[in-house]
Order: sequence, then C-alpha cells, then structure tokens
Amino acid sequence: MIGYPRLVRLNPNIPWKTRGNGAISIQVGWLVDQDPLFFGGTSDGSFKALGSLPRPVSKKDMEKLRVIVASGIDRYARFEDDTTNPGAVILSKPPSVEVYYRTVTEVVRLDEIQEVLERLDAVVLAYKNARGLIGATASVAWQPIHDCTYELIAYRYSDRWGSERVIDANSVQRLDAEVSQSFDNYDYINHHNRIAPRSPCPVLYGVRGDTASELVKSLAIVSSEPWESWVIFQTNQATDDHVFKRTTGSVQRYQSAIITGEVAQIPQTLPGGHVIFSLKDEEGSISCAAYEPTKEFRQVIRQLLPGDQVTVYGGVRVSPLTINLEKIYIRSLVSPIVKLENPVCPSCGKHMKSAGHDQGYRCRRCKTMSNEPRRSAVQRDLSVGWYEVPVCARRHLSKPLKRMGVRKK
Repeated sequence: MIGYPRLVRLNPNIPWKTRGNGAISIQVGWLVDQDPLFFGGTSDGSFKALGSLPRPVSKKDMEKLRVIVASGIDRYARFEDDTTNPGAVILSKPPSVEVYYRTVTEVVRLDEIQEVLERLDAVVLAYKNARGLIGATASVAWQPIHDCTYELIAYRYSDRWGSERVIDANSVQRLDAEVSQSFDNYDYINHHNRIAPRSPCPVLYGVRGDTASELVKSLAIVSSEPWESWVIFQTNQATDDHVFKRTTGSVQRYQSAIITGEVAQIPQTLPGGHVIFSLKDEEGSISCAAYEPTKEFRQVIRQLLPGDQVTVYGGVRVSPLTINLEKIYIRSLVSPIVKLENPVCPSCGKHMKSAGHDQGYRCRRCKTMSNEPRRSAVQRDLSVGWYEVPVCARRHLSKPLKRMGVRKK
C-alpha cells in the first residue's frame, strides 16, 4: 500500500447514486526499505503503508490485482439488491483530474468513462449495469489539489452486522471537545450522534478531521462495542468540491451551486415544515429551500426579508428547480421602516386622526394637519454572517463553517 487509502464522495444530487455515493481507491507498489506510514489497525495488530512508488506495476501485476479485487467483490457485494452495481478499475496511470471534477459536479455518462478507461488501457471489472465504473474511475482521478480531510473508520465484527450499534453518546461529546481537529461528531441541539451510520452496514463509526494523526486519539476516547479493525482514509469530504459559483440563469439540474443575489419575497412555510423563498440576480430568479430535516436552520431562513443580500450554497433539486440549502452567507440586511403611531398635535398633544384615504392626518380639536406618522426602523434579530444546517443534516461534501477558509494540499 502506498499512502492512505482514499474515500471519494461524488455528486450528491445524482438520483441513482448509492446511499453514501462514495468510491474507494488505493495505490499499490513493490515493498522497499523505508519508514512506513501508519494508517490502520486490527484488534491484534496494525497495518502499514509505503510512502513512495519505487517502480511501475507490470501487466502481470495488474492481472494478479484483478483476481484479488474480483474475489473481494464476489464475496462481499450484495448482488441481489437491484441498486448494487459494483465496478472496479486498475490503472497504471491515473485519469485527468478533470474526470473527478466532472463526476463531483455534473452528470457523467457511462460510455464517457468507458472511453477514458480504454485510452488508459485499464483493467476493468464491471457488474450488472456497470455504473460503478464511474465512481471507481473518479476516485483514482481525484487529486487533493486544494483541500482534503481524513476519516478514521472503525469496523464491527461480522457477527454484529445488522444489529443495533453500541456507542456511548457522552464519549462522542468528549471526543468532540478533546480532538479539536475533528468535526461533525455530535449535534447538541438535536441530540444526534453523527459518527454512527444509520444503515446496517459493517461500519461501527467514522470520525472526520483535518489531521490523520489526531484522529487516532478517538480510538481511546469513544466508548463502544469492540471494533474488529480500523483504517484512516484520505477524503474529499467537507471540502465543498461539489459547489461552484453560478447564476440563476446558468444553473442546471443535478448541479450544486453558489449563487449571490437578493431575496425577492418573504419566505413561506409549506406543509411539512419546509421553508422556501425566491432569490433573484441579474439573470432571473430561483427558489431556495430549507427542508424540514434542516431543523433550526429554517428559523434563520424565515427571518429573511425582500432586499436582503445573500449568497446561498446548495444542490439543485430538479422539479421544480430549487436550491436545497446547505449554508447561507447573509451579506447585508434591509432596515424596513414601519409606522408606530399617528402624528401628535404640537398644540394640544393629542394624536391626530386620519383625514381620509391619502389625505393625511388632522387634529379634531385644533384642526392642525400633518402627513407624517411616527415611524421607526425595524430591529432585526438576524445578523450579517454565515449560517449552516445542523450537523444532523449535513452532506458529506459540504464544508462546515469550522473549516471555512481552510485550504490544504
């Protein structure tokens, strides 16, 4: 093994994606004498990885790898599931990083990927509809050019797969406090343990962070059922690789977008608790929604007013075309002026009465006239700045505010 194994998440808006929409890739080479990289362990030992590739892998080597990989897929893939369509690729040279950026931001057809693999003379293992080849190729193509994170994943003993996980929530809160480089561990408002998966998969828990060495501390902090093994992955999670600056006129279905504009209407609360408003820029308008799973984030959206300047981040829902909000930056807020009371007569001190529609105000006693009621600017409870969905609603790729501004190779 050379370097960390990689866990790469793909476009979260694809309707036929897998649950986690991720792909795994590893780099392998020939063993040489050098200091190994510590990246994982088992209950009775530990794994290690090399730091560099001493010489190319031959066609014969790639065929050996094909047999090993095929054996693993045959053993573990749930082919009886209609949505399970595994794919694996073995390459001596990675595809262009543009292949990764397309698969994390757009819709990529299978035939496009197959052409790439053919040009690179890849060894291909395709199953059922072969769509798994798209993610596999993207994972190999990924390069952490601008940013990356790490995730330590602890695995369960096989006899516990499918049963309820045993993880102490208080220990996860200690982890959150003691491992400062980690993030998205626990949702304190909604009492949600984020490190535990919701599906009956072999994963016991996953801890994400900026520094691989810091994540190892979680093994001693998290109190849980026994783990069988653990591995640290280098990932594109929490990097915002999926979002790009767009306009209301250029955004397309299945994309994710960063759009700056003006709130065009008072947000409306729909049946089910979803909150929606219209955002406009120089090219048009688009709906933005904070759905019920975003919990308290919806209260922020409800307080927006027409004229507020904002930048929204989120995935594009197809029908109707809507930005599914992941976070929002409020750039400026309007200060609406409201009427407090009718004007006061300067002679007698009594409030004037309306003199009729569009005819101002008149004091009944002194006959004094005025066109100006007493007004005041509304005090907004909202402030300029960043707001994000809670930990329980966060997507794998969405960069939390804790990491905003972080760029590291």
